[in-house]
Amino acid sequence: MSISEPFLAYRIHRDDARVSGKLETLTIDQLSSGDTVINVEYSGINYKDALAATGAGRILRRFPLVGGIDLAGEVISSRDMRFKPGDRVVALSGGLGETRDGGYAERARVDADLLVPIPKDWDTRATMALGTAGFAAALAIHRLEHCGLRPAQGPVLVTGATGGVGSVAIDLLNARGYEVVALTGKIDRVPYLKGIGATEVLDRNTLEMGSKPLEHARWAGAIDNLGGEILAWLTRTMRPHGVIASIGLAASAELHTTVMPFILRAVSLLGINIEVGHKLRDEVWQRLTTDLRPRHLDAIAKTEATLAQLPALFGAYLDAQTVGRTVVRID
Repeated sequence: MSISEPFLAYRIHRDDARVSGKLETLTIDQLSSGDTVINVEYSGINYKDALAATGAGRILRRFPLVGGIDLAGEVISSRDMRFKPGDRVVALSGGLGETRDGGYAERARVDADLLVPIPKDWDTRATMALGTAGFAAALAIHRLEHCGLRPAQGPVLVTGATGGVGSVAIDLLNARGYEVVALTGKIDRVPYLKGIGATEVLDRNTLEMGSKPLEHARWAGAIDNLGGEILAWLTRTMRPHGVIASIGLAASAELHTTVMPFILRAVSLLGINIEVGHKLRDEVWQRLTTDLRPRHLDAIAKTEATLAQLPALFGAYLDAQTVGRTVVRID
């Protein structure tokens, strides 16, 4: 398919207050501007994608817009000397599917600054099995370790464990030698969680969180995808000098706690956002090919969908009924 030929895209519209998406035929000049054109092979579904496509969250800054906050494919043309036709590349977030047309299309046009060369021993599907969620998990571990976290210091708790971020975090932490404890409301998924590296699984439905400013110190580190009461409980149950990486707010955007854990136990709370500079971005990708290389992506990203199947899948993300990652095949 040449650059000038029409292609399929899943485009999101707003009609009055109603937001919905549909498959459309577009041409390259209908896409957001950019110096590089990509033949998109795979994308993925993230919680943010479901919010954007359904209007459940105010994600899109303009309409209509092609959805999909990440993509992987092959360069067709580029005005940037860093890339040439045939190069395999990945782009994560950076406004994709939010302020500019994203990865739910057979073609994408982006600025080269958003692109990262896909590692030589990876393919485009594996890259999207990781996706934005997996990169966020890797970034969280990178920053936790920058703050001194090491396997010998004790267990690391991962909340929202069956989701994309949680699943990849468990896999990567286990590969690094950590004792990983998974917290989930889907207790029927214990075999899945242990299969990807969890040493122990806690049932969120029966969790006793207490109400003291400081509870029994249990965790050396934590990766939290929920926010709200769970994150507040984590601050109260960290070991001295424990570190928490806050990634998501699937339960609540609020945080009600005290300064006691931060002063008396020297607990650190890190905010994780994948919009990072090139140096840190490249450091994390380098680690994903070496000591942070995932080992269970096939189990985590078993589900594969097409563009036409997208509308039927977003609801499960909003209802927290998904497990692992869903890879979107663009063809």
